[in-house]
Amino acid sequence: MFESHNAALWPLHVLALATGVIIILLIAWRPGTWARWIALVLAILWIFVGWSFLWQRYATINWAAAYVAPAFAVEGMLLIVASSLNSLAFDRRGPAGWIGYLVLGFAIAGQPLLAPLQGRGWASSEVFGIAPDPTAIATLGVLLLARGRLLPVLLPIPVLWCLLSGITLRTMGEPQAWAPYAALALAAAGWIWTIIRQRGSSLPA
Repeated sequence: MFESHNAALWPLHVLALATGVIIILLIAWRPGTWARWIALVLAILWIFVGWSFLWQRYATINWAAAYVAPAFAVEGMLLIVASSLNSLAFDRRGPAGWIGYLVLGFAIAGQPLLAPLQGRGWASSEVFGIAPDPTAIATLGVLLLARGRLLPVLLPIPVLWCLLSGITLRTMGEPQAWAPYAALALAAAGWIWTIIRQRGSSLPA
């Protein structure tokens, strides 16, 4: 399925990977300038992946995908709202920030390597902006690096997709089922660290 999907969309993969690298660089070097545009780009990618992969391809072999695809459109719309309101800011530092970069970097550079490392070849690689797993994992990394009042409504869909994907891959006996679980565990550790730090800083001296 991924081989046929990749063949149909090639060479969009080059643009998608370049977009992922640019997102990392912009967050690192211009955190206060490009937040709304990063949210808009992610919105477009969520809607595109939901339509091109889940609706057009995955739903033909798994009826449940037809019910999941609208969730990707909802996440895209929420990101559009976040972009229009300019409600995100990238200024996360410390361990939570490094975890965010690690999760984001894995989604963009590490996830495509899993298929060839498992002997399935590059043709079945899962690429950010093309396949759902790296897109959701990258979004977790971006949101971990961000601050904003809309974070509580932006997080649930990427989290739920990673859980669903991990369960599905494990049921199928796929060795890469650990990837979405690991991304969730790292993101959770980052959020817990952030919450503990915020509560500690709010305590009276």
